[in-house]
Amino acid sequence: MAEQQIRFNDGAAYEEMMGKWSRLAGDVFLDWLAAPECLSWADIGCGNGASTQLIFDRCAPAALSGIDPSQGQLDYARKRPVASLATFTLGDAMDLPFPDRSFDAAVMALVIFFVPDPARGAAEMVRITRPGGLIGAYAWDMPGGGFPLEPLLAELRALGTTPPRPPSADISRIESLAELWTQAGLRDVETREISVRRHFADFDAFWHASTLGATIAPAITALPLETVTALKDKVRARITIAGDGSASYVARANAVKGRVALRS
Repeated sequence: MAEQQIRFNDGAAYEEMMGKWSRLAGDVFLDWLAAPECLSWADIGCGNGASTQLIFDRCAPAALSGIDPSQGQLDYARKRPVASLATFTLGDAMDLPFPDRSFDAAVMALVIFFVPDPARGAAEMVRITRPGGLIGAYAWDMPGGGFPLEPLLAELRALGTTPPRPPSADISRIESLAELWTQAGLRDVETREISVRRHFADFDAFWHASTLGATIAPAITALPLETVTALKDKVRARITIAGDGSASYVARANAVKGRVALRS
């Protein structure tokens, strides 16, 4: 795997940092996906189960399988209510441990840019999905500044401190996702932008959630205290602070969907 491989092993920390963002974007994504009930779903890169739980809550699946390379994330996922239906498996998005044509729908929620070879990941999704089945993904618009942690990352970059980026960050461009799905042989390919606003009790809550990541936390810890204080002020200026002190920020993701071609 690439040198800048990023792994999330703390399911609880991930829930606060990104799981809540994931559900906000996932609600919009699932509305747009418009999948019928009683499908068999694969949630590729399910992480701590935030997206798997959302499918369970929203889509009335007949069967549901999650797969992720982090055992810690899967341990957290198995504590969610979705575990009453879903099975969670340790595995790689580029080598899925499922037979051909096993599912009616396969999705990647905020995952495709972590896959070192996105084309291989897309091909695996096609392989495990039945003819006519639905395949979709959404990813934070990393090149376009849509990532929820962008206020902090932008100021870290200004300091010359750059935490590792996902290995395939550029695939999150909307035109790149459309091309990826088309080259995978999918039909009826569509894309859309998703914008979501997350609210926090105050700036400190935003800062806490944004600094829980396995790559960002060490970068912050390595900075002198006075630098961190100045950094907080600059990040605060990049987000919305209401009159009551509450904070919010808008993140943007790009989504793509298509159907597996009918095969003989």
